[in-house]
Amino acid sequence: MEFRRLVRGRVDWPDLERVVRELAERYDRDGMRVRFLEADNWLSTPMVVDDDLFVKVITKQNTLVHTLFTTGRNLGAFSAGTEGFFERYETPYEMARHELEATERMREIGVNAPRPIEALEVGGFGVVVLEYLPEFRTLGDLDPERAAALAPELFATLRTVHDAGLAHGDLRAENVLILDDELYFIDATNVNDDARDGARSYDLASAMAALEPLIGAAATLDAALVHYDVADLLAARDFLDFVAIRPDHDFDATGLKGELEKRASRPNAAAGTDGEDHAATSGEDTPG
Repeated sequence: MEFRRLVRGRVDWPDLERVVRELAERYDRDGMRVRFLEADNWLSTPMVVDDDLFVKVITKQNTLVHTLFTTGRNLGAFSAGTEGFFERYETPYEMARHELEATERMREIGVNAPRPIEALEVGGFGVVVLEYLPEFRTLGDLDPERAAALAPELFATLRTVHDAGLAHGDLRAENVLILDDELYFIDATNVNDDARDGARSYDLASAMAALEPLIGAAATLDAALVHYDVADLLAARDFLDFVAIRPDHDFDATGLKGELEKRASRPNAAAGTDGEDHAATSGEDTPG
């Protein structure tokens, strides 16, 4: 925790007060209540305002850390034989604006995501304001039975994102929220258009990595194959080793690869578990 705080950087209380005062003025509110979150977030200082606004304060150091992470992730993409697909941000405000835009795009295609409100700059900080989702759980909080029941829906939502020509870019258990038995995607990341196929494969590898510790490799692939073909999963396999070295994923990459190889060797392996070619029936190109 102390290392994360060091890397994330610290926003002094007077600066946070300035942000809260700006929001109070913009939204015509008096006596705003602020609650800070101990979220596993290296790239901002998150807080809840008045129990209905989720606010992220992004510093110059957060932008620098994001650049370092982006460089490392793009190197991982190169190692998988794909162009780097993560975008860098020059300023905290640019980083906040791009997160808001990514959230807007998710909602436009029918994916559940917090309602985006605005991105602004306050005293050199980037500030992104979203709807706060109360009483949510993350995917990682679920018991194995509930996680298994929701796993096909996770891949269905991801397929919706990919069929719309988009990619999430940072899919992990902490970025999938469950509220009233519905899935919400948060913290979407902009990716380069020219390398979007690789980004979709990376998304798929990340989704498998998030589910495997909860429900096992076999159940994870069963859920994935409802909405993706074995060819899609084989393309994602090249990213599993890269995802495995990230500090925010802890899964059995070898077990997933072994299970995937068994599925690939079966007759009619190009089709999903329902026996249909999903790329043909969707009318879209197969991602990855």
